[in-house]
Amino acid sequence: MNRYPLWKNLMLLAVVLAGLLLALPNIFSQDPSIEVTAARGGAVTAASADDIRVALDNAKVPFKEIEPAHAGKLLVRFKASGDQLQGQEAIEGSLSERYNGAMTLSPDLPGWLRALGVRPMFLGLDLRGGIHVLIDVDMDAAVGQTRERYTNDIRTLLRKEKVRYLTVGADAGRILVKFPDAAARDKARGLIGEEFRSLILESEGDGEGAVLFASMAPAEVQQTKTFALEQNITTLRNRVNALGVAEPIIQRQGDRRIVVQLPGAQDPARIKEILGATATLEYRLVDTEHSVQDAVEGKVPPGSKLYKERDGRPVLLNRRVIVTGNQITDAAAGFDSRSGQPMVTVSLDEQGGRRMREVTTENVSKPMAVVFIENRTLTSRGPDGELIKRQSLSEEVISIANILEPFGRRFQTTGLDSPEEAHNLALLLRAGALAAPIQIIEERTIGPSLGQDNIDQGFRAVLIGFAAVAVFMVFYYRLFGLIANAALMVNILLLLAILGLLQATLTLPGIAGILLTVGMAVDANVLIYERIREELRNGSSPQASIQAGFEKALSTIIDANVTTLIAGVVLFSFGTGPVKGFAITLSFGILTSVFTATLITRAMVNLVYGGRRITKLSI
Repeated sequence: MNRYPLWKNLMLLAVVLAGLLLALPNIFSQDPSIEVTAARGGAVTAASADDIRVALDNAKVPFKEIEPAHAGKLLVRFKASGDQLQGQEAIEGSLSERYNGAMTLSPDLPGWLRALGVRPMFLGLDLRGGIHVLIDVDMDAAVGQTRERYTNDIRTLLRKEKVRYLTVGADAGRILVKFPDAAARDKARGLIGEEFRSLILESEGDGEGAVLFASMAPAEVQQTKTFALEQNITTLRNRVNALGVAEPIIQRQGDRRIVVQLPGAQDPARIKEILGATATLEYRLVDTEHSVQDAVEGKVPPGSKLYKERDGRPVLLNRRVIVTGNQITDAAAGFDSRSGQPMVTVSLDEQGGRRMREVTTENVSKPMAVVFIENRTLTSRGPDGELIKRQSLSEEVISIANILEPFGRRFQTTGLDSPEEAHNLALLLRAGALAAPIQIIEERTIGPSLGQDNIDQGFRAVLIGFAAVAVFMVFYYRLFGLIANAALMVNILLLLAILGLLQATLTLPGIAGILLTVGMAVDANVLIYERIREELRNGSSPQASIQAGFEKALSTIIDANVTTLIAGVVLFSFGTGPVKGFAITLSFGILTSVFTATLITRAMVNLVYGGRRITKLSI
């Protein structure tokens, strides 16, 4: 009686060993490190490590090692955070045009653990240190930009339909269109109402005072604001990810603000550069009517602009842009099926697709160019050794091709240097330009030493809580208390393993959730043990009491933990930041608590008491 079959014991042992393996990386220290990626158009190769080593040696910055990281990156490890900061300056000072460096922390794992691919939990901003930025989104500007697009579209529509009008402009948050007479106004109202069904139209005046007011519906205004906030979040996230900042947290706060947390980062100026980074495309027709050589000599035609291709050759393009990156709704990197070259498949919005189809229909067999536009920050050292940073606007033609047939909303852009550049460009294009201007209204830097203090205090709190619970359980339940303590250790082990496996971010509230799990884990054991003691008082045999205690307490344990799990899910769904961290550890802690109390504890009790005749239990 009270014996598990061998396969079940082996299965539970395998789970515990797997949990030990997955939780093991969390006990190792973390090195201050720099994650190095290639700048646009480049790649990290075997020679890149030599370049970085030379730059660090020239700056006399000590480092532990340079090792290849995942996804074409290099990881430079340092012994101290001060060396990390100096290493970042050295890389920026001499290699900024070829490489980008992101400061981070990397676990100092032994080689065999790295080979297995196991990794520790991510540490949040409060434990690891880093930069916290609060950004305000200008919602009025977002609505104003949408209204301006409507204004331009209305002007274009009236010209296309040859409807006479005097002016098209803004008036107190509305679009004002003046006409020479009421007939022209009424005709325009019908056209605008058919083309832009979401606008609210109002007519006033007669004769030369005939005007038409067009305003956005309140629902569309709110939708525009919501879209601007979500689009900016996507833009910032893609920019940060594309430029190599490790483990960013970018989320909405309220109706118009965005929180950006970058654990491990210690350079606020660098973060502002990352948030301000941008890349976009413009599609223009090639000017075939004028001489490129004359333009190079300074005689640029009024309606044209001189550019250069990537190989340095000049090319003359029309000033009028067909579509811009603002009208790109989606982008995906891939390879051209015919040439095998990297390319980006681009999708336009409705108006951009209509404009592209009109231009390509009218200009079949004529060349069209793709202009790549990027704002870059270049870093150099001045005569006194001080870092000098400057903004550089790069505009270059990456592709020129004849328009073989009309196309509209979806097409391909080629001419990119590498698959990595196609991937990064697709990320930034998918995010597009910022939908509304942003302003950094709060900026905090949390040092690594403060984060380490939080880790130490959190660990001390968990240790004290565990010790207090362990002493009480041994004092009150004796040998069964020891078994409960062993199960509690397995519970914490499995919780750390799950958080590490899912690469969850641990924060101070998350440590509070672990501490709460310690108390709740033994709660299930208390229910089981009290049921066993009750069965013993009723005269049942020790073996029967153990059997009945585990079986009868199971429903109560599940009921109690399911309600708490529901609360954890609600906290995760509606909470933000620290609340989510608490909810994650609480929820997973509940699952591991039920598992260890009902299976691990039962297995250990069975090993001690099962399958033999006993007259007394140490409970």
